[in-house]
Amino acid sequence: MSWKLAVVLYLMWSVNAYAQIGLNLGVDPKPTISYSSPKEYELAEIEVSGTEFLDNNALISLSGLKIGDRIKVPGDDVTNALKKLYGQGIIEDIKIYLTKVEDGKAYLNIEVKERPRMRSVHYSGINNTQQGELSDLIDPIRGKVVTDALVKNIEMGIRTHFVEKGYLNTEVSVKQQKDTILRNSVSLLIDVDRKSKVKINKIYIKGNENIANSKLKKKMKSTNEHIRFNILEDWAKRLFAASPRTLKQMVDSSHEVSRQQVKQYINDHVKLNFFNSSKFVQSEYETDKESLVQHYNTKGYRDANVVTDSVYRFDDDNVDVVLEIEEGKRYYFREIDWVGNYIYDDKTLTAVLGIKRGDPYDIEKVNERLNFNPNGPDISSLYMDDGYLFFSVTPVEVRIEGDSIDVEMRVFEGTQATVNKIIIRGNDRTSDHVIRREIRTLPGQKFNRSLLIRTQRELSQMGYFDPEQIGLNPIPNPAEGTVDIEYTLVEKPSDQIELSGGWGGNFGFVGTVGLIFNNFSLRNIPHMENWRPLPVGDGQRLALRIQANGKQFQNYSITFSEPWLGGKKPNSLSVSLSRAIQRNVNIFTNETFGELKLTSATVGLGRRVRWPDDFFTLTNSLRFQKYELTDFSISRLGFSTGDANSIVFNTTLARNSIDNPMFPREGSSLSLSVDLTPPYSNWRDIDYENAPNEVKYKWVEYHKVMFDASFFTRVVGDLVINARVHLGFLGSYNDKTGIAPFERFFLGGDGLGNQNFGIIGTDQIGLRGYENQAITPPRYSIDNRGLSSNEVDGGVAFTKYVVELRYPVSLNPSATIYVLAFAEAGNNFYTYNDYDPFSLFRSVGVGARIFMPAFGLIGIDWAYGFDTVPGQFEPSGAQFHFSIGQPIR
Repeated sequence: MSWKLAVVLYLMWSVNAYAQIGLNLGVDPKPTISYSSPKEYELAEIEVSGTEFLDNNALISLSGLKIGDRIKVPGDDVTNALKKLYGQGIIEDIKIYLTKVEDGKAYLNIEVKERPRMRSVHYSGINNTQQGELSDLIDPIRGKVVTDALVKNIEMGIRTHFVEKGYLNTEVSVKQQKDTILRNSVSLLIDVDRKSKVKINKIYIKGNENIANSKLKKKMKSTNEHIRFNILEDWAKRLFAASPRTLKQMVDSSHEVSRQQVKQYINDHVKLNFFNSSKFVQSEYETDKESLVQHYNTKGYRDANVVTDSVYRFDDDNVDVVLEIEEGKRYYFREIDWVGNYIYDDKTLTAVLGIKRGDPYDIEKVNERLNFNPNGPDISSLYMDDGYLFFSVTPVEVRIEGDSIDVEMRVFEGTQATVNKIIIRGNDRTSDHVIRREIRTLPGQKFNRSLLIRTQRELSQMGYFDPEQIGLNPIPNPAEGTVDIEYTLVEKPSDQIELSGGWGGNFGFVGTVGLIFNNFSLRNIPHMENWRPLPVGDGQRLALRIQANGKQFQNYSITFSEPWLGGKKPNSLSVSLSRAIQRNVNIFTNETFGELKLTSATVGLGRRVRWPDDFFTLTNSLRFQKYELTDFSISRLGFSTGDANSIVFNTTLARNSIDNPMFPREGSSLSLSVDLTPPYSNWRDIDYENAPNEVKYKWVEYHKVMFDASFFTRVVGDLVINARVHLGFLGSYNDKTGIAPFERFFLGGDGLGNQNFGIIGTDQIGLRGYENQAITPPRYSIDNRGLSSNEVDGGVAFTKYVVELRYPVSLNPSATIYVLAFAEAGNNFYTYNDYDPFSLFRSVGVGARIFMPAFGLIGIDWAYGFDTVPGQFEPSGAQFHFSIGQPIR
C-alpha cells in the first residue's frame, strides 16, 4: 500500500493544496504513475458529482478540461482546472478523481461541495424601519451563493447606507448560521452598530481674500457647523490665563478693535444654527463644494476652485472641515455681440438680457437671462411666446484680454411652430373636456411658452391633480413646423368626509356627518359604468352636511356648484340650502323652553374677467334668510320672540394668482366683498326710534364690506413668507335704524367659534393667542354674554394682520404637511368712534398643518397673547388652538 500513499501525497502536493486527485483502485489493471516521467492520456470522460444547484456542464466548461484533450498525470492540466473552479468563489471544496485508465484514455470525476446559499437575514442593532431601508440592498441577493465577496459587499453596502445618513463611525459584522430547514443554506446574522451621528464642529476656509467666510458658509446649504455659544467660556479662559500686562491691554481704550475682528470673533464663538442640520454627509458635502465654486463664478471669479479639502476627526462625534480655495482673477463683461438674429435687433435683445459692459462676469446669470428668468423676462420667452419653439441661443467666449471677456451670442431663430394636438394622459377620473377647458394652448395657435406655464397653474388650481407631478412635454415636429403638447397628470383623491359622533348624556346624540364631492358629475348619475365608485369627472361640487347636538342644535345643508354653466364659458352657478334649529333645553328635565330656526337659500353666478388681467373673477349672489324666534332669550338680537327676514345681494371681486393651492410659494389672493340689503327704512312706515326690535328688524337692512389680501413670497427654497391683511366694516343706511345686530364680528381663538351657537349670521374671525370670541365688544368675556335679551354683542369693524413663515415637511398629495411660525394682531370695535387700525391685540406662536384628501386641512397651533383683554387682569398668555378647514380670515 506504500505506492498508493505516495501517489496521493504527490498529487496533493502538485495542486498546491487546492484540492485532491485520487485513483479508483477498483479498476484493473492498476495504473502505474511515474513521478519522474508523467504519462499522457487522452481525456475520455468527465463526470461531476456532489452538485445541488450548479450546472454540471457549466462546471466542466469552467474547468477548462475537454473530452479529447491530451493531459498529463500528474501535471499542470488538473492543477489548473482545480484553480479555475476554486477561483469562481462558488465552491467550498473540490476533488478530482482519476476513476479509470483504459487503452491510454483517462476517466475523471470532479467531486464538489457547493457553498451554501442565503435563505434569510436577521438584524440586530437597528429597528424595523431601518431594516426596511436596506431591502433594496438585501432582497436582490436572497438565494444567492454566500461567498466571501458577497459578505464583504453586504458589510460595505450597509455601512455606506448609514454613512450617507451621517453615521460615519458605523460598524457592521456579518455571521453565517446554518439553516435548519433547507439543506446547504445559511441565515446571515447582521449586527449594525451605527454609533452617534457625526456632526461638523467647525469649517475652516482658507485662501478667500475677497468673500468673507460667513457668506461662503451660508452657500453650503447642507454642510453646517453645529450650534455653539461659547463667548462666556472663552472670556473665562482668557481671564484666568491672562497676565497683568494682557489685562491692561484689554481694558485700554486706545487698543482699537476693527469691525472685521469683531465679526470674525462672533463667527468663531457663536453659531445659532437652529434650523439646519450639522451632520456630515459626504454626498451633500461634495455638492456644497460645487456650490462654493458656483458662488465665486457668479461674482466674476470664473477660475475659482477648491484646491484641497480635508475632513479630520475632532472627537468621537465631531469632525472639522478644512477647505482651501484659489479665487483667481475677477473678470468683467466687455463686448456682448449678437449673431444670427433677424426678428429682434441687437438693442432689444441687449435690453432684455439686462447685462451691461463692466458687470462682473457671471455665465450663470447669462444662461438665466437667456433661457428662463424667474424674476422677469428672458430672451427665450421673447421668442417662444411668439411661436419660435425651435429657437436657441449659445453664448461663446470669443476673446479674453486681461480681466475682460467678450461674449458672442449665437442665435438660431428657426421657424414659428403651430400647436397641432393636445395630448392628455393620466386622468383616470376626470373627463377630458373638464381638463381641456382649462388649457390655454389650443390647436392652431402659435406656440406660446407663457400660456404653457399658465396652463400648468390652472391645472394645479383645479385640486384634482398632484401639483408637483404635472408634466408639460412639447413634442416638436421641425419638418412640418408643428408641435404636439402632452400634459401628464397624476390624479389625487379630492373628496372629503367628516364623521364624528357620541352620546352626550342629557344632550343625547352629538355628531356630524359631512360629505364633499369635489369632482362630481350629475350627467353620469344614470351611467353606472362611469362611477368610480361615485359619478365623478365633470368638476362639479356637491356638499352634504348634517350636524346635531341632541335637542339643542341641528343643522342640515346641501350645496351644489357648477364651474362651467353650459359647458362653453367659465361662468359658474352655485346653489345652497340650509336649515338650522337651536333650542334652549333644561339639562335636568330635557324640556325645551325656547327655540330659534333659521332657513337660508342662496343662488350665485360667477364669471372670469379679463381686466385688469385674467386672474380676476366676479361673483354675484342673492341670499334669503328667515329667522323664527320663540321665547329664545339668548338670541343676542335684542328680542326673544318674532320673525326676521334678510334679503342680501352680494358682489365679490377676487384675484387669485397663487401657484399651488395646497402649499403656495408665490402669488397672491385678493378679495373685495360687498353685502347689500334693500333700504327698507326708506319706505316702511314705522317709528324706528320707538318701535320694538322685533318690529324694527322684521326686515333686516345693512351694508357690509370685507377686504382680504394674502401674499406669498419665496424666501429660499421652499421657505415661504405669507403676509395677510383682513378688514371688515358693517354699517347702516341711516341713523334712525342704527346698525343691525346681524352679521356682526366675533374675534378671537381659532376662528371656528362656538359653531353650534353661531347660526344668527355672525362672522367668526380667528385671532390665535386669545380664547374663542374673547375680543368681542361690548362685554368681551363669553361668560357675560346673553344675560340680557336687549344687549347686542359683536363689533361693527375689525382689523387683522398676519405674518406667517411656512416650511413643508411633506408635499405628498396623500398627506401634505407643513410647519409654521407666526405673528398676528387684530382688534374688534363696537362703534366707529372707537375704530383705530393701530390699536391691536398681539400674539406670536408656532403650528403645523396637515392636509389629507379625505378630511381636508387640519391644524394645531400654540400661541402666546401679549395683551390683556378688557375684563381680565393679566395678559391672555399661552393658548392651544385646533382648526379644521382653511379659514378665509
